Amino acid sequence: MQPASKLLTLTLLIFMGTELTQVLPANPEESWQVYSSAQDSEGRCVCTVVAPQQSMCSRDARTKQLRQLLEKVQNMTQSIQVLDQRTQRDLQYVEKMEVQLRGLETKFRQVEENHKQNIAKQYKAIKAKMEDIRPLIPVLEEYKADAKLVLQFKEEVQNLTSVLSELQEEMGAYDYEELHNRVSNLEERLRACMQKLACGKLTGISDPITIKTSGSRFGSWMTDPLAPEGDTRVWYMDGYHNNRFVREYKSMQDFMTSDNFTSHRLPHPWSGTGQVVYNGSIYFNKFQSHVIIKFDFRTSSISKSRQLDYAGFNNAYHYAWGGHSDIDLMVDEGGLWAVYATNQNAGNIVLSKLNPNTLQIIKSWTTNHPKRSAGESFMICGTLYVTNGYSGGTKVYYAYSTNSSTYEYIDIAFQNKYSHISMLDYNPRDRALYAWNNGHQVLYNVTLFHVIRSEEL
Repeated sequence: MQPASKLLTLTLLIFMGTELTQVLPANPEESWQVYSSAQDSEGRCVCTVVAPQQSMCSRDARTKQLRQLLEKVQNMTQSIQVLDQRTQRDLQYVEKMEVQLRGLETKFRQVEENHKQNIAKQYKAIKAKMEDIRPLIPVLEEYKADAKLVLQFKEEVQNLTSVLSELQEEMGAYDYEELHNRVSNLEERLRACMQKLACGKLTGISDPITIKTSGSRFGSWMTDPLAPEGDTRVWYMDGYHNNRFVREYKSMQDFMTSDNFTSHRLPHPWSGTGQVVYNGSIYFNKFQSHVIIKFDFRTSSISKSRQLDYAGFNNAYHYAWGGHSDIDLMVDEGGLWAVYATNQNAGNIVLSKLNPNTLQIIKSWTTNHPKRSAGESFMICGTLYVTNGYSGGTKVYYAYSTNSSTYEYIDIAFQNKYSHISMLDYNPRDRALYAWNNGHQVLYNVTLFHVIRSEEL
């Protein structure tokens, strides 16, 4: 392990699925309870803290502060233990995978040495497979360093716990402000570490999972990423124009196995397939206009509408497949976004972060990618990903980061099973892509790659 003064780069490769780890709170009578964070309507993290029952026998305010500080550290220890368990579990998987990779490398070398005795087709297949997985070996080596970081956190918390325990017995042995600063610093580093684990760079997309076959060639379907736990309602919108009816299925299971639904009539027809349900409301582009409407399902009324200035509409700057897809609304871990094009940007994609309550533009980014050349696009962790087409062979090949205002060309395989994608959106709660593919409602799981540097913690 290198000295603490040197830069420590930690790389975590996390395979995202639909299941999320839950941290169970400890006994509320014994310690402070910090529940898992969620996002409010503006995309900010919200954390709920429940204080323990206070004793009536506190010696003085200083003793009470120290006891609370100790309890806070103990609660942090529980969080670190959960992170440690997850890291150790993943590390065991990585070690097994590394053994397999090393074994395959050895086998390849043997084949290479005796290639004259092997069939050329088998040799080429093994060599191609080896070239695909060889870059994973250094990644796995870096991944082992994650366990060291967790161990470092555990040691720091244990040291602070020991000091605080001694201080409770011998008042004045340590300066309270100094201890408070140390605990606060450690808490910030741990919070930053946990936040970094929630986002990453897209590195892979799974094979498609067909949920249902229903509707026309074009449409959209979605779940609410801010819905309460246990709320798995599905929203279904068939067609891309001149339609006002949204179907609500009470659960994903109902959507898959039955045709029982509630119908909502919108006050205006929608345009395209870029609708999104977010925090109990549906956001959509009004047909033949650049107006965005927020319709609240709870009140069955429009709660806000606003023009998206300069945005092309009525098939002026659609996706490659057409369908009045000029304005595409989407959400990610950071909130609500709009993807469109303008004459001022020569028909290239413009990306705007929207306030979900007022629909005002918070900030915009202009790209150099023509919108009509894009098959579809979606947001993950502040990065816009664009596909190269909508039919036949498809891949994700362009990425624009709003964090750095830079773009890059990438090559991520994407199976277009039914040969005509007219809707593709990311759901940050499910960590999955929702797609409408030629009358089929499809899901894709995603793989995100995380790079965490020690100076960020």
